[in-house]
Amino acid sequence: MSILGNPLTLITSGKPFIRALEAAGTLGVYVPLEGGLEGRYQRRLRGAGYKVLNITARGLGDLSSYLLDVHGVRPPHLGKKNLGREGAVGYRYFVPPVATYEAEVLPKGAKGLVIWMLEGHILSRSELEFLVTLPQTDPRIKVVLEMGGDRQFTWKPLKDILAAA
Repeated sequence: MSILGNPLTLITSGKPFIRALEAAGTLGVYVPLEGGLEGRYQRRLRGAGYKVLNITARGLGDLSSYLLDVHGVRPPHLGKKNLGREGAVGYRYFVPPVATYEAEVLPKGAKGLVIWMLEGHILSRSELEFLVTLPQTDPRIKVVLEMGGDRQFTWKPLKDILAAA
């Protein structure tokens, strides 16, 4: 046993993180590159009554369409071409909006939906501004955006990160 005691007691409840998320709506987080701490904070969010949806920012396309509207996707055709009306690009499948659907099917008593998005550093400024305004348009939805690495798990409201950039 070390002088510090149990290392898990360093993260006691996650309440400051949850309060900051509820106040700001969108947080930019910096996580240690070796990983592990973000899972603890996600567990605390689930314990506080939120449903956590993990997605990555890579390949999403238009964020507002992906999260809030029915949108069309085309899977890779893998060299198989269609003849006729569809052309060589393949079929288009329509997918329901991810965030809107998940927010509508929340269990009773849930506080809301937290979208935990990885690799947020690749998003453009306009996409980051959309994520800042998303909790204002639908108060059931909160966003946590991983912006990069740090020596410890830190967070800031995403609007403050945008103002500094």
